[in-house]
Amino acid sequence: MQWTALIVFVCLFGFVTIMGFAAARWRAGDLNHINEWGLGGQRFGTVVTWFLLGGDLYTAYTFIAVPALVFSAGAMGFFAVPYTILVYPMVFVIFPRLWAVAKKHGFVTASDFVKGRYGHSGLALAVALTGILATMPYIALQLVGMEVVIGALGIETHGAVGHLPLIIAFLILAAFTYTSGLRAPAMIAIVKDLLIYITVIAAVIIIPAKLGGYGAIFGAVPPEKLTLATPPEGSLGSWSAYATLALGSALALFLYPHSMTGVLSASSSHVIRRNAAILPAYSLVLGLLALLGYMAYASGVATKPEFAEGFARYGANFAVPALFLDQFKGWFVGVAFAAIGIGALVPAAIMSIAIANLFTRNIYKEYLRPDCKPEDEARVAKIVSLVAKVGALFFVLMLDTKLAIQLQLLGGIWMIQTLPAVFFGLYTRWFDPRALLIGWAVGLGTGTWMAWMLEFKTSTWPLVIGTLTIPGYAALYTVILNLVVAAVLTLVFKTVTKSRFADVTVARDYA
Repeated sequence: MQWTALIVFVCLFGFVTIMGFAAARWRAGDLNHINEWGLGGQRFGTVVTWFLLGGDLYTAYTFIAVPALVFSAGAMGFFAVPYTILVYPMVFVIFPRLWAVAKKHGFVTASDFVKGRYGHSGLALAVALTGILATMPYIALQLVGMEVVIGALGIETHGAVGHLPLIIAFLILAAFTYTSGLRAPAMIAIVKDLLIYITVIAAVIIIPAKLGGYGAIFGAVPPEKLTLATPPEGSLGSWSAYATLALGSALALFLYPHSMTGVLSASSSHVIRRNAAILPAYSLVLGLLALLGYMAYASGVATKPEFAEGFARYGANFAVPALFLDQFKGWFVGVAFAAIGIGALVPAAIMSIAIANLFTRNIYKEYLRPDCKPEDEARVAKIVSLVAKVGALFFVLMLDTKLAIQLQLLGGIWMIQTLPAVFFGLYTRWFDPRALLIGWAVGLGTGTWMAWMLEFKTSTWPLVIGTLTIPGYAALYTVILNLVVAAVLTLVFKTVTKSRFADVTVARDYA
C-alpha cells in the first residue's frame, strides 16, 4: 500500500468533489432547463472553454494508453500527436458555423441540427443513436484508467470489495453531475489540467535527469521502436496505417457528443476560434506524455519484481504508474495519480451529460413525449446521465475490460459515419437526407464488419488495390464509402422523386 500517495490522492479527490457540488451555484442558472444543466447556459468564455475542452478531449485513458502504446509498440503510438494537431484547423473553420446556427435555433445536439437542416426524423435518430452507442465504451475506458491508478496505489481492484473504491468514485461523480450539470466538470477541469501540466513538466525534466538524459533513454530503446517500420514490397505498411489513423481520428474526434457539448457550451463563435488557436498547447503535453512510454522502457520497470503483479494484471497500461512509483517520492505520486484519476471524472461527466442530451432531446422528446415541459426534459436528462454511468460501470465490473477497449475501436468507425450529415450540412443542402441515411447505414455496417473480421484486435484494414496493399484506419475507408453512396443516391433521388424536406435554417443563420 502506497500510504503517502494514497492520502494525497484522497485529499485532492475530496477537494474536487466539493468543487463539483459547489459548481451548481457558479454562474447560477435554472438547472431545471436542459440548456442550463446540459450546456451551462452557453455562457463559458475562452478560458473556461479551453479547460473544459482540454479536460474533455484529453482523458485519463489518454494519459495511460498513449504512453502504453509507445511502450509496447514504439513509434506507431505517436499517431495521437499529429491527429490532435490536424483537428484544430477544422475546429477553427467548421464549428463557429455550427455554434451560430445552434444558438439561433436552440439546438443542443448535433442530432438537433440534422433534424432542423434536413427535416428527416430517421436521419436525426441515426445520428443520436450513433453518438450514444459510440460514447458508452468511451466512458467505460475512463473507469479502466482510474482502476489502473487505484490498483497502483496498492488497493486490490478485483472482487466485490476490490471494486468498492471505483464504485464510490463514480457514485460521487453521479451525484455532482446530477446536481450541477456541465458546470461541475467545467470547474473541476481547471484543477485537473493544472495538475496534469505540473505532473508532465516535472516528469520530462526529473526522470530524464535520473536516467542519464534523453540520449540515454533513446539509446536504451530498440531501434525498431524508434521509427516506423519500412513497408515491405507491395505494401505501404505502417506508413499508411499511421497517416490514416491520424487523419481518420481527427475527423471523428469532434463528432463525438461530448466534444459537441463542449463546443456548444461556449459563449460565442469567437471563443471557439480562440480555443482552436490555443488548444494545440495540449498537443505539446500529449507529445511529452507519449515520451513517458520510452522512459518506462528505459527505466526497466517491466523487469522489476515489485511491479510484476501490476504488469501481469494491467499489461502495458501499468507502464506510466510503475514509472512514477519508481522515480518519484510518494507525495508526488499522489499528485500525479490524482491528476489521472480526476482526468477520468471530467470526461466521464461530460460524456454522460452528452448522452443525456441526445436521448432526451432526440428520442424522449421526439418520440415519447413531444409535449414535455422544460422541467421534465431536464429531469429525464439527469436520470439518463445516471443510467449512462451505470452502464459504463457494468462494462468494467461485469465484463473483461479488454472487451471495452476492443469495443472502443469501433467508436471512431461508428462516429465518423455522421460526418456527411453534420459537416457537409453546415455548408450545403445538396444531399438528400434519405441518401445520407443509407450512406450512414452502409458505412456503419461495413466498418463493423471490418472490425469483426479483424477480431476487434486492431482498427487497421488491409485495403488491396491491384497489387498494392494499403493498411489504413477502417473509419477513413468506410466514411469515403459512405460519402460515395450518399452522393450517388442523392443524384438518383433527385432524378426519380420530387420529395422536399423542410429546412428550418437560412443562410444568415450560419454567419
